[in-house]
Amino acid sequence: MRTDHVKALFFDVFGTLVDWRSGVAGAAQALLESKGIVLDWSAFADAWRDQYQPAMQAVRSGKIPYTKLDVLHRRTLQTILPQFGLEHLEQIELDRLTLAWHQLDAWPDVQAGLARLRQRYWIAPVSNGNTSLMCDLARRNDLRWDAILGADYARAYKPMNEVYLAAADAFNLVPGQCLMCAAHGSDLQAAAANGLRTAYIARPQERPGLSDRAAAISVDVSAASVLELAARLGA
Repeated sequence: MRTDHVKALFFDVFGTLVDWRSGVAGAAQALLESKGIVLDWSAFADAWRDQYQPAMQAVRSGKIPYTKLDVLHRRTLQTILPQFGLEHLEQIELDRLTLAWHQLDAWPDVQAGLARLRQRYWIAPVSNGNTSLMCDLARRNDLRWDAILGADYARAYKPMNEVYLAAADAFNLVPGQCLMCAAHGSDLQAAAANGLRTAYIARPQERPGLSDRAAAISVDVSAASVLELAARLGA
């Protein structure tokens, strides 16, 4: 891939950079098992994540005004409680569960890979996560961004056009000078439709059996990790 004109790299976060499934499952287990609650913790994390797109679609469709992901996570948590017999949980426990999304661990290659890429490019998350969530994940995993972009900045959720275009504009760039990096084809497809270059980062372990091992769409570059992406881009 020729990268002569690429100046900024944008990253999806959940799944691409951080392991949400293990993190949410582990946090739920740590909080609830001490209370004698035993669940399929991964199934709990999956069920919560399954509410992610429907919740954001309510914003995209205009049914509700822009609402931060923290608030949507709390609402969708309430939705799945009966499925797991957790209707009795107290508000403080629900607050702690919601904060699990702020305490996720990055995949092992991420910190070093981003550090290499930042020597050559501007880098920023373009995530559906709100700013405080992104800052907490950055501090936890020592991710040193040049800006925090995405849903809060654009007041919209991917894959809406304005999210990608606002990110490019934040750096005074045209879309073709930006490379969207993600493990999800729908994200990259939307970015490409808005003129951004695209990089696929394989994360088959994000949701075993369901996550893609290879890009299902045409992309500018594919890599098995952020470190490999750095190598592919000469960083």
